[in-house]
Amino acid sequence: MWITSGCGVAAASCRSLAGIRQGRCCKNGRVTEATNAGAKKPGLKAANDPAPPKDSIGLIDAEADEAPAPGPTRVGNRRQLAYLGLCLVLIGLNLRTVFSSFSAVLPEITAQASLPGWAIVVLTTVPVTLLGVFAPLAPVLARRFGAERVLLGAMAVLTAGLLLRPADPGLPGGHLPGLLAGTAACGAAIALCNVLLPGLVKRDFPHRLGLMGGLYTTAICASAALGAGFTYPVYAAAGEWTAALWFWALPAAVVLLLFLPVALRQHPARHQAVRDGVNVWRSAVAWQVTIFMVLQAMMSFSVFAWLAPILRERGVDGATAGLIVSVSIVLQMLGSLFAPALAARFRDQRAINTVVALMTGGGFALSIFGPLDLVWVWAGLLGLGQGSLTAVALTMIMLRTRDGHTAAHLSGMMQGVGYGLGSTGTLMVGQLHQGTGSFTAAGFLFLAVGLLAAVFGYRAGRSRYVG
Repeated sequence: MWITSGCGVAAASCRSLAGIRQGRCCKNGRVTEATNAGAKKPGLKAANDPAPPKDSIGLIDAEADEAPAPGPTRVGNRRQLAYLGLCLVLIGLNLRTVFSSFSAVLPEITAQASLPGWAIVVLTTVPVTLLGVFAPLAPVLARRFGAERVLLGAMAVLTAGLLLRPADPGLPGGHLPGLLAGTAACGAAIALCNVLLPGLVKRDFPHRLGLMGGLYTTAICASAALGAGFTYPVYAAAGEWTAALWFWALPAAVVLLLFLPVALRQHPARHQAVRDGVNVWRSAVAWQVTIFMVLQAMMSFSVFAWLAPILRERGVDGATAGLIVSVSIVLQMLGSLFAPALAARFRDQRAINTVVALMTGGGFALSIFGPLDLVWVWAGLLGLGQGSLTAVALTMIMLRTRDGHTAAHLSGMMQGVGYGLGSTGTLMVGQLHQGTGSFTAAGFLFLAVGLLAAVFGYRAGRSRYVG
């Protein structure tokens, strides 16, 4: 846990060399500035930064290898800084509705749009794959245009993709071309946001990192829960699956308009990539952590894509299935809240990594073939396990690295490989369902994936460092 000073900055961070150089601390460790004007100055080299705080899950600056180091977003006063924080949290609130909203009305889409089996598999797999494909492009685009403007462009693409997804463009195949193109656009846009948003939160709010980091990660979980819980009721009210999917373009468009003046005020400077730090691709520890991430991603995105259809095939009505998935995702927030702090307290993380991996695999399998009367219990076990598993997998970035450069490299490796290979989970569930006519085989698949995640989590949890 962080020991916080009176104005909310982690005291450990405040006493660090980076905190002193950024002008945020006085000798007693208390913060001396209330805005982001004194955050990391562009001329400081990121190599001087210490490793990220241990419970700052996911808040890795993807632009850590740039020279000069990117400065914070330009704001004029406290009110504008608060407005920026609101925009960043609202962006996070739109990053998972794409996945959970589609699965909530998948049977209706399949029947009314006459989708072939292969299209269902592609539509549940492609957006996750694109998270890994487009992740490496985010820092490149940010060096050229600035992180804020790239985020603005990503939100524009996300809004366009959400609008296109249910549309019938008049091409052969009816709704299928719009679904494919819109889903792909959403996946690419979310990939850019996934990479750049944590760095902005970290740079712009060093004095409120605990608060903003918590709001940001909670918003992402809430995004998935909202998509799962509200899509079917919108369908029931409108009577059209297209209206249920179009609904999610509205909040994305609102955030796009809210963030537009912030992004346009920025004047991006040219940066160059500086390759410092350990080559993570040659590190056995880095690969153990990355494979752990792959296995958790296989289960995590399969929950978003398939849990609602699994429950509905078992006889649960659409509204209740959406509510069960939504509650399971809310419980993920609880797991993600406590797991990183608990993991950081241990001498190593072998025990917690193993337990949460087995909870997740077991909860998923029991949701498929466990007694239906206890489905809320299985979904709760899955939610607590999955939230904790995702959190500890991301926490491994900080616990297994010694500096910010290596953490950024490991984060990039984990996102590229983790999401790219993690999409095979949704692919295999779809293929097994098509081949067998039920989800039972997928239950055994996730028992195996959970066991493998426990093995690699145990190895990644040993007290060793990348390099």
